[in-house]
Amino acid sequence: MKKNKEQRKTRTYIGGQAVLEGVMMRGKTAMATAVRDPRGKIQVESERLTPPEKRSAFLRFPLVRGVASFVSSLVIGNKVLLRSAAVAEEEDDTPSKAEKWLAEKHKINVSGILNAISTILGIVLALVVFGTIALASVQAKPFALALFVALPQAVTRRTKLDPHAHGGIWFNLAEGGIRIAIFVLYLAAISLIPSLKRVFMYHGAEHKTITAYEKGLDLTVENVRGCSRVHDRCGTTFLFLVMVVSILVFSLANSIVGGWIYTGNSKLDYLIRFFLKLLLLPLVAGISFEILRALAKTESKFFLIFKAPGLLLQRLTTREPEDGMIECAIEAFSRVKAMDEDPALPETSFAVAGEMSKLLAATKKRFSRAGIDEEEAEWIFALSLGIPKSAVNGEERLLKSEQVRDILNVADERLTGRPLWYIIGNTDFYGYELNVDERVLIPRPETEGLARLALSCAEEGGKVLDLCTGSGAIAIAVKKEGDKKGLNLQVTACDISEDALEVAKSNAEKCKADIKFVQSDLFSRIRGRFSLIVSNPPYIPSAVIPTLQREVKDHEPHLALDGGADGLDFYRRIAEQAGKYIEKGGSLLMEVGIDEAQAVVKMFKYCDYSMILKDDFGMDRYVKIVF
Repeated sequence: MKKNKEQRKTRTYIGGQAVLEGVMMRGKTAMATAVRDPRGKIQVESERLTPPEKRSAFLRFPLVRGVASFVSSLVIGNKVLLRSAAVAEEEDDTPSKAEKWLAEKHKINVSGILNAISTILGIVLALVVFGTIALASVQAKPFALALFVALPQAVTRRTKLDPHAHGGIWFNLAEGGIRIAIFVLYLAAISLIPSLKRVFMYHGAEHKTITAYEKGLDLTVENVRGCSRVHDRCGTTFLFLVMVVSILVFSLANSIVGGWIYTGNSKLDYLIRFFLKLLLLPLVAGISFEILRALAKTESKFFLIFKAPGLLLQRLTTREPEDGMIECAIEAFSRVKAMDEDPALPETSFAVAGEMSKLLAATKKRFSRAGIDEEEAEWIFALSLGIPKSAVNGEERLLKSEQVRDILNVADERLTGRPLWYIIGNTDFYGYELNVDERVLIPRPETEGLARLALSCAEEGGKVLDLCTGSGAIAIAVKKEGDKKGLNLQVTACDISEDALEVAKSNAEKCKADIKFVQSDLFSRIRGRFSLIVSNPPYIPSAVIPTLQREVKDHEPHLALDGGADGLDFYRRIAEQAGKYIEKGGSLLMEVGIDEAQAVVKMFKYCDYSMILKDDFGMDRYVKIVF
């Protein structure tokens, strides 16, 4: 009894489905499909789901929830099969001339149309054969209708059984028995097809992984391999229950309405029986779903007899998997479990060829859900494809899988919270490409405004000091733009961080800017006087830093952010020392934080002149001090 209780504790709500060269796992709020591509790499596509019962209270009712789950499983199952095929069978992903012409000239999504048709066809066929086609939708055949519905009914008609006698119970039992026999033979036959045999092997990997988790085992290939490949929540068991329940439901329906709807014309009655079964299918699916739920929850040996047929059938629909197949199943299961536990985890996509507009829309959607500006998605596409950002939304093109892979790699890393420009490795400042990483702050637009002010104050032949240079952005912009104006400025840049200076020096070399660099805590190692001192010091109050965007607080250097308790520590030190390092008539320009300008100005009581200047957004952003 204690063992059964422990097993119940480890029961999981996660279920799955085998796909082409992979496994799909579905949880409460997410699903993930792991597929091994032709290069041997496991690709994972994941997305957030809204359970049907959360879309409508009506869908939470017994029987109704079974129908909703049945239809949802068919739709999602067919979708992931098509997506897995795009990854597993990827060969030459170069679009044809016809595809390019239709996409670029007429905005026709060929693959989307084909996917829609395939989805509709798969659902219709699956409904017709009571879900059996879901097992073989990869090889969906037009003869399925005849094989699973027409043939059993036709064979039973040739017996001496009266379809109306005793409510049609014996006729339905015979027809159901024939259908089950055909179903079993069908499963045995398709299991010999090499591609479907591999699907069944992945099916076994899916079951083994879920079972390993429910046993409380670590999800390793070794642990998973030792588990059973049958599971009492499998769709195969559900299909068997559908067939059994259909016999009872159809017999009951015949008893109740048979006298009203049958005409005595055998051909016409044959069609009536056929459509009656289709109409009753939702009820059959709902009842079967509730029975499966009940059987899955019980550990009683008494109910083993009801489980046994489905478990035996799974011996046909599952095979012992290879280690690589188990790895796919573990990856899909782990991803779904993590996403169910952490709503902040981002969605991921397969790197397969497709239309740029479709991938862009999906990337923007992922960014929006994660609270990231959608414009960053446009930057990723522009930088990855080497096209102007302005052309991203207006241009349609078909992307190769390599291009999609490059875009997704950047997008996936951005969704972890790492700033885009750290991922790219560089950013633009004043028209100059600067290297940036976690050693320095990413230059902001308002800092460009500070550089413009510095240039407007610079005098020919003047000496300029950039305090807290970071990436060297201000120093480089002032030096390079000053040279263009013939100012011949002598620029010195300092920072307390040796790491930051390494980045700044690399940027100066990259931009061919002649700048002297000094490692110094503000003025501690500075010698001489300057006609212009410019500084963007740390100005964020210490208590505010934990509340900043994760991109800033988790990735940008706190040394360059933390301005002390009130954010003004560095301004106080500059105010105390700046007078010793500025020439007569020289200027001090500083960027300040929001609502700090007035406080900073008050620190410079000994100066001749001070003023507060606004940034491009109308905020008090800069303080100018004249000595």
